[in-house]
Amino acid sequence: MLFVRPGRLADLDALEHMARTAQPVLHSLPHDRRALEARVALSEDSFRADVDFPGEEFYLFVLEDSASGKLMGTASIVASAGYADPFYAFRNDALIHASRELHVNRKIHALTMSHELTGKSRLAGYYIDPSLRGDAAAHLMSRARMMYIAANRKRFTPEVFSLLLGVTDDSGVSPFWEAVGRKFFGRDFKDIELESGGRSRTFIAEVMPTYPVYVPLLPEAAQRVLGEPDSKALLAYEIHQEEGFETDRYIDIFDAGPVLTAQVDRSACVTRNETRALHESDTAAHGATYLIAHNGVNGEFRCVLGELAAERKEGASLPLAARLALNVSEGDTVRCVPLHAPHDDELSGEAQ
Repeated sequence: MLFVRPGRLADLDALEHMARTAQPVLHSLPHDRRALEARVALSEDSFRADVDFPGEEFYLFVLEDSASGKLMGTASIVASAGYADPFYAFRNDALIHASRELHVNRKIHALTMSHELTGKSRLAGYYIDPSLRGDAAAHLMSRARMMYIAANRKRFTPEVFSLLLGVTDDSGVSPFWEAVGRKFFGRDFKDIELESGGRSRTFIAEVMPTYPVYVPLLPEAAQRVLGEPDSKALLAYEIHQEEGFETDRYIDIFDAGPVLTAQVDRSACVTRNETRALHESDTAAHGATYLIAHNGVNGEFRCVLGELAAERKEGASLPLAARLALNVSEGDTVRCVPLHAPHDDELSGEAQ
């Protein structure tokens, strides 16, 4: 069974392998082993800490196969993006250029460098082993983070955001980077990706344009990809939408990928949450698929996918593998959220 748990220093070898092989680059996992070890140690401290408001905490999650013990993915939460240095993005603006004499009044699309996302909680570092088939594992790895946020509200800001991969070609070349970033850095996109530290390095402000970039002056290839997710990020885009994320007025400063935001109060993991008492069972229940999470002591968060009966009064009847993965026993309460929203016809049927 696949389950999500906090990463720990014992996972360092597997995490280092993922950091070096993951495409696109995982900013939350440094390639340098010492830096990675410090990052994982910070995560362990963050999960154990008694937190009253978001600060420099960093939460690293891993996806483990309980049968083999192998790590199959990772994802993270940055409690406060740009805590040490501002978090940079481009803001979509509309600038008015008008002349009474010429009877001209034009609204021009422009991109302005902004650090308005600084301080907000950010979903980051998502990676799934390519050998996994189907969408279920991807949903579990990504949305387990929102299950944790929903259960630990004071650790995070009321609004969270996520930055998805922008469009690149088969060689990893970004048309937006070629039109803008390369003009200022004079280097390849991948090189700056490794140096950028998740868009919170001071060299971004030092090198990137401080004045608005007028979109009509960009090549058509660059204009077409503004705010568009890469084909490799389409599943992640759909998963975020399922949770309640929406596109915002910001795009990535390097590859023009979309920035998605969500109000935690309106997210699926809050609005569709159910708390159920656990019942031990030798077989899985028949019903809908749920995200099922448990907050243990000392930050021992766990999350799995499982089938539950539709009625909350039925509780959560889970087989042994799921109970072991969650580290729960009879009578414990678990947080349950349907993996998918009911279809419109199901809702109308209920109303009847």
